[in-house]
Amino acid sequence: MDWFTGVVVYLLIWWTALFAVLPIGTKPVEDPDPEAGGWRGAPARPLLGRKVIGTTVLAGVLWLGVYAVIESGLVSFREGFFAYEGAAVSRPWPGGAQN
Repeated sequence: MDWFTGVVVYLLIWWTALFAVLPIGTKPVEDPDPEAGGWRGAPARPLLGRKVIGTTVLAGVLWLGVYAVIESGLVSFREGFFAYEGAAVSRPWPGGAQN
């Protein structure tokens, strides 16, 4: 994996992890005031700083796992079952069906 692919994979993991971490520990406002712009679903204390730091750590750990799997060769799109061999190559599909 080159550095650009690594950064893109990390950002994708980070955003996904952020949406998983955001609802953890949030409690709604007890008595919202609609006239002051309050909303019943708004969190009382969102703790966004902690959640961003936690998301960064979680994404780093998950990225290391993805990096290890890719570099080990367990999953490869260049050779093996997932490899693209071009439009001219015709091989039977599993179950006997043809292209």
